[in-house]
Amino acid sequence: MKTIAVFFGGRSVEHEVSVITGMQVIENLDKSKYEAVPVYITKDGKFLGGESLSNFKTFKEGNFDDAYEVYFKAGRGGKLYRQVEEKGGLFSKGGMKEEVYADVDMVFVALHGTFGEDGSIQGYFDTMDIPYIGCSTLSAAVGMDKKIMKDVFRAHAIPVMEGICFYRRQWREEKDDVKKAVAELGYPVFVKPVNLGSSIGITKVKEAAELDDAMDLAASYDRKILVEKAAENPREINCAVMGYAGDVITSALEEPVGWKDLLSFEDKYVGGGKKTGPSKGKNARNCPADVDAALKGQIEDLAKRAFTAIDACGTARIDFLVTEAGPVVNEINTLPGSMGFYLWEPVGIPFAELLNRVIELGEIRAKERKDTTYSYESNLFAKTTYGSKL
Repeated sequence: MKTIAVFFGGRSVEHEVSVITGMQVIENLDKSKYEAVPVYITKDGKFLGGESLSNFKTFKEGNFDDAYEVYFKAGRGGKLYRQVEEKGGLFSKGGMKEEVYADVDMVFVALHGTFGEDGSIQGYFDTMDIPYIGCSTLSAAVGMDKKIMKDVFRAHAIPVMEGICFYRRQWREEKDDVKKAVAELGYPVFVKPVNLGSSIGITKVKEAAELDDAMDLAASYDRKILVEKAAENPREINCAVMGYAGDVITSALEEPVGWKDLLSFEDKYVGGGKKTGPSKGKNARNCPADVDAALKGQIEDLAKRAFTAIDACGTARIDFLVTEAGPVVNEINTLPGSMGFYLWEPVGIPFAELLNRVIELGEIRAKERKDTTYSYESNLFAKTTYGSKL
C-alpha cells in the first residue's frame, strides 16, 4: 500500500475551496491501494499533520488542538517529520525529539491558486525530490499566469480573446495611457488579475466610468492586470482533459446555466455549485452540455491542444467561450475544484478511478524526472577549478 500525502489549504484566497477539494480526495482515494495522510497548509504557510485533519468537522469548528507541525528535510526523500515531547528518565532531562509522521510515496496536490497552483509548491517538491501529482513547476506556472498562458496558446494557433496586459505600476503611474489603450480595445471588457482563479477579482466593465474601480480591485490581487474584450452573449462550455505528453482523453462537456456575464466565486462554490442537470438554480450546470456534434468535436480538439501546449499532466479543466465566430479558450485550470470529478463521471470514470489515474500519471512524470540527468562532471571542470594537477 502506498502512502499519499494530501496537501490542501494554502496561502491563497482560494484556501476554503482547497479544503473542500482536499477532504473530497481523502474520502475518495482507493483505500485498497492508498493510505491518505492529511497535510493542511495554514493561511500563514505552516504545514500541519494529524488524524483530525481528515475530518471536515475540524475545519468547520476551527479546532486544531490535535494538529501539529510537520516538515520535510532535504536529502530524506519523502519522510515527513514532527517534533514530539520526550519524557525525562533517570539519566535524561527530557525535551523534544524528532519522529517520522509519514513516509510519503506521492504528494497529492489539492491546492488552488497562489502558492499551490502556480508552480511554487511544485518547485519546492522538485527541490526536495518528492514525487507529486499534476503539472510540473513550469506547466503550473504557465497555466496560472493568464497573460503567458494565452501567449502560449496564440503561438499554437489556439483561439483566445483579444486583450492587453498592464502592470500595477502602469495603472498607478500612467493611468491616462492605460485608459486610452482600453478605450481603443473597446468596451465592454473584462478586467482580471493575471494570477488568480475562481473568478476572484474579475469585473465586467461596460463603460469607461466603471474602469477605475475594476482596475483597483484587480491590482489589489496581482501586480499584473489583464483587460480582455468581452464576447457578446457567449455560451460558457467547459471540458476536462486527462493524460500526459500528448496521450490525452477528454471528459463530458458542461455548461453552467442561469449565469449572466460572469460566474462569481459564490456561484461556483457556495450553495451547491456542483449540481448537474437542468435546474432553475443560479449555480446549476448542464452536464453533459447540449451541444451538436460539430461544436463538441471542436471543443474537445482545442481542449486537448491547450492541455498539451503547456505540457500539462494529470487532469485540468479548460473553460471556453462560444461566440458567433466559434469557441475560444478562456483559461485552463490545472488543479480544478473537486478535481472536476463531475465532468468524468458521465463518461464512466468515477471519482476514485479518476484519482487512481491522476496518481499513476504523477508516477510516470516522476519516473521521467528520475531518468533525466541533472548534473555533469567533466575533467575540464575539475582542471579549471582545482588545477591541472588533478
